[in-house]
Amino acid sequence: MAFVQPALPFETNALEPYGMKAETFEYHYGKHHKAYVDNLNKLTEGTEFADKSLEDVIKSTYKDSSKAGIFNNAAQVWNHTFFWNSLKPAGGGIPTGELGAKIEKDFDSFDKFKEEFSSVAATQFGSGWAWLIDDGGTLKVIKTPNAENPLAYGQKALLTLDVWEHAYYIDYRNARPAFIKNFLDNLANWDFAAENFAKA
Repeated sequence: MAFVQPALPFETNALEPYGMKAETFEYHYGKHHKAYVDNLNKLTEGTEFADKSLEDVIKSTYKDSSKAGIFNNAAQVWNHTFFWNSLKPAGGGIPTGELGAKIEKDFDSFDKFKEEFSSVAATQFGSGWAWLIDDGGTLKVIKTPNAENPLAYGQKALLTLDVWEHAYYIDYRNARPAFIKNFLDNLANWDFAAENFAKA
């Protein structure tokens, strides 16, 4: 059973009024994400991983250097799908409900969460990801390099931002901080994060 690239949860031009061009998704989703799916299928065809779930592939290949290619492609398929769902038109702002209250409790305030998330996302050297996670009942912000993700670490991801340069270069050139600010102000899908928090 081949791994399939999930459809975007919005049209490629849906985020244009909110700081991300359709061209970004044509390349990032249409080429980068698709390449990870295609590579994963080639690497796993005829192997024990071909019929496993993406999550099981990630967990069973993490830290196995002989399976690094499988892990990297599987994790990037998962990471990108999670990232698309972390975005929504007219998103951003302050989360409410149980997640909003938990962020206030664990970070002291939403502003402090924003500061920490922005700093972590900006200081990930090179390629990687910034995540809001539930780590055993405590919300934390972490960064992971390359394809690594909280799933591999046994943690629960709630929201992510892709800080690989190809994620923002079309829209922001090399201005990663502007990309981060726009994500928090206009794109972060707090409904998706709240759903993940409820399942944690």
